[in-house]
Amino acid sequence: MKQRDLAAEQVAGLLRTARRSLGLNFAFLSRMDGTTQHLEVVDTPLPKFVLDGLERAQDTSFCQAIRDGRLPSVMPNVKDFPEAMKLPAARMPRIRSFISVPVVLSDGSVYGTFCAGGFTADDKLSERDEALMTVLAHAAAVIIEPDITKRRRNAELEQRFLPLIDAGGPAVLLQPIIDLATGRRVGAEALSRFPRQWNAAPDTCFADADLIGERDRLEIQALRSAAAHLERVSGYVAMNVSPATLLTGPCQETLAAMPLARVVLELSEHDPVEDYDALHAVLAPLRALGMRLAIDDVGAGFSSLRHIVATSPDVIKLDRSIVTGLGDDRVLPVVVRSLTDLAGAVNAVVVAEGVETAADAATLATLGVSLGQGWHFDKAVTPEELRELYGVMAPV
Repeated sequence: MKQRDLAAEQVAGLLRTARRSLGLNFAFLSRMDGTTQHLEVVDTPLPKFVLDGLERAQDTSFCQAIRDGRLPSVMPNVKDFPEAMKLPAARMPRIRSFISVPVVLSDGSVYGTFCAGGFTADDKLSERDEALMTVLAHAAAVIIEPDITKRRRNAELEQRFLPLIDAGGPAVLLQPIIDLATGRRVGAEALSRFPRQWNAAPDTCFADADLIGERDRLEIQALRSAAAHLERVSGYVAMNVSPATLLTGPCQETLAAMPLARVVLELSEHDPVEDYDALHAVLAPLRALGMRLAIDDVGAGFSSLRHIVATSPDVIKLDRSIVTGLGDDRVLPVVVRSLTDLAGAVNAVVVAEGVETAADAATLATLGVSLGQGWHFDKAVTPEELRELYGVMAPV
């Protein structure tokens, strides 16, 4: 029998309460999927009885007949019900008393059944016992619902992500990174784009993929698509990866195969680093081959400061939250100036994200910010749509 988790142990305790209170031989929680009855948790003192995980045809079970209204919820003596005697359980293991109630989730859906039975008739079984079983079934539903919700969510995510992964991953576009002094494009950031009908931001999509164990594969696909653009554009391409994915072998192999002198690898401020020594061990050979390291989303929280101190990045990217509206704010310029001073102390180039207006771009330049990107210059586009020179434009 497989090891039970905490929820299964708690349900087993409820089943034991039901079995002992009613003086029956066994009790179980089953899941009904439309064709099969899965006995997920079984409680019995009898040796060699059914174990957790037993499956049988749903339409041959007492439980289904009760749900269909062909049998009552309480059967003190199964032999009194000809319909029950036609079913396999009446012959093997010769069940003679049985009680079953539905397990109803908070949304009103029926998950399965909460049941108990014995191998001898029991005239004491009554509607009062059904009420006890209903209370215990409700308690079981409260215990198992979080896991059910998780499984349903993961099934929906797998239906969404696995076809996308099989097709090669998300589309990758490029947003130009502009020299604020000259208007010339020096590089571009590779940005993943997921199907529009998902109505979810890329960060959300990658986080959802992480819930089903597919984030690493999805991020690596995005890296490969970004690397494919290097042959079609000038300048560098900045690529995003989470620290956890970076530590995997496939990611390191993917990066090592790129022309690293034209790659800036961005680590997000939002993603925690559990082991900086391991991170250094991975980054060192890549940076020795010319790859530059950027810390993304600086200014959105405190983790970025630790990233900066621990990794000595080549590029610091200011989060849009301290860039957008900069030209009309009194406090944000002070924050930006302090971060540009920090960048200067560690010999890092500063790139501002979220540049929306000419006023923001002009203010950034006066504060010592060298490079910028945002809709003031252009949205993320295909490689063919990139230009070499960007003047002062009306906001897109």
